[in-house]
Amino acid sequence: MPFAELGLSPPVLQGLHEAGFYRCTPIQERSLPVTLKGKDIAAQAQTGSGKTAVFLITIFENLLKRRPLAPACHALILAPTRELALQIQADGQLLGRHCPFRLAAIYGGVGYEKQLQALREGAHIVIATPGRLIDLMKHGHLKTDTISLLVIDEADRMLDMGFVKDLQYILKRLPPFHRRQSMLFSATLSPRVLEITYPYMNAPVETAVDPEKLVVETVRQELFHVARAEKFSLLLGILEKEKPERVLLFCNTKVQTLKVAERLMANGYAARGITGDLPQSRRVQLLERFKKGEIKILAATDVASRGLHVEDVTHVINYDVPQDPEEYVHRIGRTARAGKEGKAITLCGEDDVYSLENVENLLGQKIPVVWPEEDWFVPDKADSAPVRRSSRGRRPPAGKKDVVPAKGAPPHPKKRSGRGKKKPADSQKGVAPKGR
Repeated sequence: MPFAELGLSPPVLQGLHEAGFYRCTPIQERSLPVTLKGKDIAAQAQTGSGKTAVFLITIFENLLKRRPLAPACHALILAPTRELALQIQADGQLLGRHCPFRLAAIYGGVGYEKQLQALREGAHIVIATPGRLIDLMKHGHLKTDTISLLVIDEADRMLDMGFVKDLQYILKRLPPFHRRQSMLFSATLSPRVLEITYPYMNAPVETAVDPEKLVVETVRQELFHVARAEKFSLLLGILEKEKPERVLLFCNTKVQTLKVAERLMANGYAARGITGDLPQSRRVQLLERFKKGEIKILAATDVASRGLHVEDVTHVINYDVPQDPEEYVHRIGRTARAGKEGKAITLCGEDDVYSLENVENLLGQKIPVVWPEEDWFVPDKADSAPVRRSSRGRRPPAGKKDVVPAKGAPPHPKKRSGRGKKKPADSQKGVAPKGR
């Protein structure tokens, strides 16, 4: 559906067209006819689906009809992370360039003065993370009685990050639900999300995509079954063949994330690792370098990646299959944004099979399997003791590696026939005893 058929105001439509948006995405086509009528909505929408435009267009249209506006907060958008709040602010400034509204992003980890100044100047639309918002509310810097529009973005993420009590604190201090319009967006409308938010919404219309639509069509998914010991070797081969411009690589643990990033750097790749333990200043620095293209591969844990929004991510690589199947949807939603194409590659080891089954059950489909050729396995330059590959392109099982005799030692002894016969004591000369 073209945006022009929605009856949008000229300033909003002009902003959309200048940003290059002419037709609705599926979530926009389903949601906007509901929200533009002023109804509450609970929408299942993954990252990159166009959900941000849904609530921004709705807010702009609502506020344009109420001009002139008092210099106060009329729309509150809750986001789980600083990065997401800033991204929403940037999108709002882009799409609303012809609308006379002031936007302010409120988040922790930085000083207060700039944010307080934005509130004092009468920001009409406030995008905030829960912690900093509550802090400002308690000190009387943000009045909530003028708020008539509420957005809860990435609700499932917010709950995963432990913001349940914060969210309830905020919702209890807003005008009653019948005096405002509420819009909730979540990758999954789980019972937990609905249980916590529904008491504060006015009979919301549920808009849930079909299972096969959890992943946008422009994401090409590939699955590689690979032995755990060969994962990194295959990763190097994939990177050589794909030659990706910008990669988000996901691991299940902090230790694995940093280890993979270090090994990639040792192999000549512009890679870095980001985990939840990283200081905020360092995290911001790495993200900026990643956005500028100085870092080509950013390895991350799911916790560290929450709210991470970077345009033009060409590839998402799951070095590990996520244990929570919903994380798979979140991960690969970071590529193929805004209608662009992207690729999601998953490396499935022997320890990942049960997690893979859960992922495919959630998707309602099998992920297409790719069988790598022998030359896809590239030796790790950081490995001081490379393992000889078998003729079928697989490493020998653990404990069956070739043993190199010490200098001057005789060749490996052949197995003797017969049972119970002991090998001569000198038959292992030059070979290190086990456990040494």
